[in-house]
Amino acid sequence: MPNLLRRTVLCATVAATLVAAPLVTVSTAVANPAGTGLVISEAYLKGGSANAFYKEKFVEIANPTATPVSLAGWSLQYRAAGSTGNFSVSALEGTVPANGTFLVSMAGNGGANAVGADLPTADDTASINPSGTTGTLALSDGTGALALPAGPVATGTPGVVDLLGYGASNTYEGAVRTVTGANSEPNGLTRTGTTDTDVNGTDFSVTAALTPTNAAGETGSADPTDPDPTDPGTPAGPAEAVTIAQLQGTGTASPYVGGRVVTEGVVTAVYATGGLNGYTVQTAGTGGTVDLATHDASDAVFVYSAATAGSVSIGDAVRLTGSVAEFNGLTELEVASTADVERLPAAGVVQPVPATLTLPRTDAERESLESMLIAPQGDYTVADNYTTNQYGEIALAAGTERLVQPTEVARPGSPEAAAVAADNAARKVVLDDGASTNFLSAANQSIPVSWLTQGPVTVGAAATFTHPVVLDHRNDSWKFQPTTPITGATPAADLPASFSDVRTPAPEAVGGDLRLAGFNVLNYFPTTGDQLTGCTYYTDRDGDPVTVRGGCDARGAANADDLARQQVKIVKAINALGADVVSLEEIENSARFGKDRDAAVGTLVAALNAATGQDTWAYVPSPATLPASEDVIRLALIYKKDRVAPVGESTILDDPAFVNARQPVADAFRPLGGTADDDFLVIANHFKSKGSGTGENADKGDGQGASNADRVRQAQALAAFSTTEQAKYGTDKVFMLGDFNAYSEEDPMVVLRDAGYTDLGPAVDSTEYSYVFSGLSGSLDHVLASPAALETVTGVDIWNINSTESVGLEYSRHDYNVTDLYRDDVYRASDHDPILVGFETAATEAPGDGETPGDGETPGDGETPGPGPGTTPTPGPGTGQAPVAPDASSLTEADRGGITAPASARAGGTITVGVGAALAGQRISVWLYSDPVLLGTEVVAADGTVRVTIPVGTTAGAHRLAVTTTDGSLVGWTDIRIDPATGSLAFTGAELTGGLAAALLLLASGAGLVAARRRRAAHTA
Repeated sequence: MPNLLRRTVLCATVAATLVAAPLVTVSTAVANPAGTGLVISEAYLKGGSANAFYKEKFVEIANPTATPVSLAGWSLQYRAAGSTGNFSVSALEGTVPANGTFLVSMAGNGGANAVGADLPTADDTASINPSGTTGTLALSDGTGALALPAGPVATGTPGVVDLLGYGASNTYEGAVRTVTGANSEPNGLTRTGTTDTDVNGTDFSVTAALTPTNAAGETGSADPTDPDPTDPGTPAGPAEAVTIAQLQGTGTASPYVGGRVVTEGVVTAVYATGGLNGYTVQTAGTGGTVDLATHDASDAVFVYSAATAGSVSIGDAVRLTGSVAEFNGLTELEVASTADVERLPAAGVVQPVPATLTLPRTDAERESLESMLIAPQGDYTVADNYTTNQYGEIALAAGTERLVQPTEVARPGSPEAAAVAADNAARKVVLDDGASTNFLSAANQSIPVSWLTQGPVTVGAAATFTHPVVLDHRNDSWKFQPTTPITGATPAADLPASFSDVRTPAPEAVGGDLRLAGFNVLNYFPTTGDQLTGCTYYTDRDGDPVTVRGGCDARGAANADDLARQQVKIVKAINALGADVVSLEEIENSARFGKDRDAAVGTLVAALNAATGQDTWAYVPSPATLPASEDVIRLALIYKKDRVAPVGESTILDDPAFVNARQPVADAFRPLGGTADDDFLVIANHFKSKGSGTGENADKGDGQGASNADRVRQAQALAAFSTTEQAKYGTDKVFMLGDFNAYSEEDPMVVLRDAGYTDLGPAVDSTEYSYVFSGLSGSLDHVLASPAALETVTGVDIWNINSTESVGLEYSRHDYNVTDLYRDDVYRASDHDPILVGFETAATEAPGDGETPGDGETPGDGETPGPGPGTTPTPGPGTGQAPVAPDASSLTEADRGGITAPASARAGGTITVGVGAALAGQRISVWLYSDPVLLGTEVVAADGTVRVTIPVGTTAGAHRLAVTTTDGSLVGWTDIRIDPATGSLAFTGAELTGGLAAALLLLASGAGLVAARRRRAAHTA
């Protein structure tokens, strides 16, 4: 029995599902017998079978008119011969030329062993898999699944442009077209010319003279492939009796592919609805404790059989007869009818039990468990939820860590990066919903989306399995399938897994008397699409515009209602940050719409102030000198008026390096009541995205994406700009922040690191990331500090409220499914996470000197207040005494204490050392051994930590950190590895080793760096 629709995760399909837009302005045809519309002109559905002409199946569409016809918004659909359910749908795109043909290819039978010649280049590829001998094909002028009754289809039936019922189909035009022979008999169906009498039996004939022709007029003609010679005196025998393990075999494919077998097993999962059209059977008594060293063949198999899936139940003992096939790496037993299913007595049958084991790391080990019942053991972490709102699937990482972008922790193209990528692959598995449902398609939007309806599923959350699953392989991924299909209507108690709540209502405390943040506002455009002409839109399930798709310069909300949904999230998130200065990326450049350049940022500031109920925020005005050419989005700086004030006019870097990016903007700020010594410079950035580039900017395949050369030039220009602005504003305390569109170990970040700046995220908050792409976590967003600024930093937090949440929560995805996931809270206000930095100003005296460290009274800052006026921290013992280094011999295992520090650090980097809250307010010294080097004498913060910097000249290798009180008493010690401080760029061919040892150490210790998938074709700007 052939396979029906399998889910294809293609960007083009998704786009066609959301909004179908014609590629060219052409007329569309309507079904009629007069031959004036598109028709199915040829169908070859036995491709890849024994003796086949071609490896692939195909449908040829003919246009008898003098006008080209766009297929945008059209689809090719299929339904099994005896079915009365909805058709399976594959969206089409492209144009059928006037008086020409259009070739649509489909996967052939036999998988990697498909027989036949190659087709001429197809104009489109369909994901349906029609039977070679019996079924119903339909050409539709829509993408909704057809729901036709059995019997003849009347001319003019809505949605039906042309229909072909063949073999023993119950649905047809006029009369069914019979088919000659099984799949091994090479022939197809062809129409005489383009005449359409709406009688399949008359219009089509069976032929061995096939001429697949694409839109370019290229055609093919192939002879059947000669079969292997056989003894003509030996007739084909009956189905061969095999065990399921024999059927599966020990390799990637069954040794019985193409053969007919009979086997026995117990039904362990049933997918009669949802599109998988089958069930799994497993050998009785198998499962439980499995030794992968000796278990080399699976004891279960997926039975593809729409005809019988509804007639079996979990626990049934059955004897099955069918054909063995491989479908995209999944071994299947194809059972044609209920006549091939024999129920066996239940008495004496030992039910299979779930195999209890952690996720195997290799494909070979997973192959040995394919389709078996599994009770997953160990920890699992949500790595990706990008397609959860569409396909009900969640990428998981085995272990407690996410999957991570290799170039976040290792240099591009390095062996260390390859090791991270290999670890990602070894730890990834997809938790699915037992169905191929597209919850965003018109046919399925009324079905509550799986998983997200029951509650948030956040990247980084722990997944706990409470019911067994089936280890499945689909869409080039290993998957955990529930034993029956689930949807959003499934009670939470019946789901196979639950997820921990890792959301935080506010950022972590970062200390300091001032705080700085970067926030990407996701194309915040008060100029909505309905204010302009020519805009096209993405629409919700009611057809209402939600966000601009194209046709005009606007990039944001479609109308005021949509803007209000977007704005409330952004406002709540920024106000909850507790920051005093915020850089904004992806905000509207209002000058492009004939308005004041600052109109959009002014609108946002007004909304922020309305939410606080007072005149809290202001924006830095645009300077008098502007670049001659700017993007439609820009950068902006906003600040709290009662905390800081700009020092002079802002400056925009007008440099050729930023011709394809947003020009950086800089301004210095001074705390209210401060002096010039307190000034600090802020430079906002948004580098070129990774999505496009040619020549030297082409994607080199090293993990850095396209336009890396341009981003390197932008980093170089930024470093020079910073030097100039420091002189202009009279301060060497510089914070450069924003969306650099580069992960932490990529070339642009190395340029800035080598220029003397410290990337605060990896240095201080290396366990969190600002972005998730293709299921892999990493930071495209950074805050870099100059040496002078670094000395003032007290803490850093990446607040995971955006990148870790489902895209379905965005304002722009409102009402796409019957489950409306939108809430007016901070979660998924953008697709990038904000980064918050705390720092001290020169005006604040060092703690322990009898002065008050900050006013502790700032309202709404989201931080724990410091001591109020009149509250004096108690000086630690020994204040003013010279620190005394402990003897190295005292650093014994018994004296480790509870000291914590990063496992590794880069020379020149700043680290956080934990000594315990019991020492809060006391002064301690931190030493680096072998030779004792004093890293610093600091007052312990309330959270029990101090921050120290590793000297640039520190020898790379293993060291120890020791902590003493000021009288020389040992508090404790811990191990640390120091990596080199500098290196050169990957694209120059030279090496850079900094940070790589840390990545390898994590892998070797089993910490498991993890990364997850995202469907988008390229990183967004």
